[in-house]
This record gives sequence, C-alpha cells and structure tokens, in this order.
Amino acid sequence: MRSTIECVKAFSRLDYREDMKQITVPTLIIHGDDDQIVPFEATGALTAKLVPGAVLKVYAGAPHGFAVTHGDQLNADLLSFLQS
Repeated sequence: MRSTIECVKAFSRLDYREDMKQITVPTLIIHGDDDQIVPFEATGALTAKLVPGAVLKVYAGAPHGFAVTHGDQLNADLLSFLQS
C-alpha cells in the first residue's frame, strides 16, 4: 500500500510534459472515455498532444480497467499497432 501511495504522490508532484515531447519511438495511447480515476481530457488527450506522432485510441464507455472490460478490442489494437 505504501508503494501505491508514493506512486500517486510522485505523479501529482512531477511534471512530465517536457519529457513527453522528447519521445521518439512509436507510441500508442489507449484510454477509456469513462475513466473515473484518471480523466481522459487531463491525461490521455493531453499525452496524445504532447508525444510527437502518437496514435490515440479512445474506447467509448470504457472505464479505468478497460483491459478487462474491452480486452478483445485492446488486443486487436495492440496487434495492429505492433504490425504497422
């Protein structure tokens, strides 16, 4: 539990925006638009704008745990991205 708390603290204190602008590898960003833990507009949308050439996939109605609820779609998108 302590590690989780420290992780949340780090994410709330550090600003990674300049680092994201320096990413030069193909990047796939997947986010659910119904994430109640990490809101899309403040995270996924912003990250997609900051990472040069990033591919953004937004899953309609998907929660924070979309890997469980949208597993088939996630697997298909990951394979497609890796093959491109």
